[in-house]
Amino acid sequence: MKCRDIIKELGSYLNGDTDSALLAEVERHLAHCEDCRLVVDTTRKTIHLFCNSQPAPLPDDVRGRLHKALENRLRRRPS
Repeated sequence: MKCRDIIKELGSYLNGDTDSALLAEVERHLAHCEDCRLVVDTTRKTIHLFCNSQPAPLPDDVRGRLHKALENRLRRRPS
């Protein structure tokens, strides 16, 4: 298994949706590849932080500017 294969299977691996044969291959690769371990660990931590975070309140002036910018962008889009 190569690093690009790990990236391709990352979502399934982190969700626990890989079959036992693929799981063994992924874990064998991760045991020897520090770069892929870092990607997996960072992605896992990012998902954890996102899932356990609370939305930050958005000031009204920022909300208004954001909506206006999105509306302008949508109007400029070709149909």
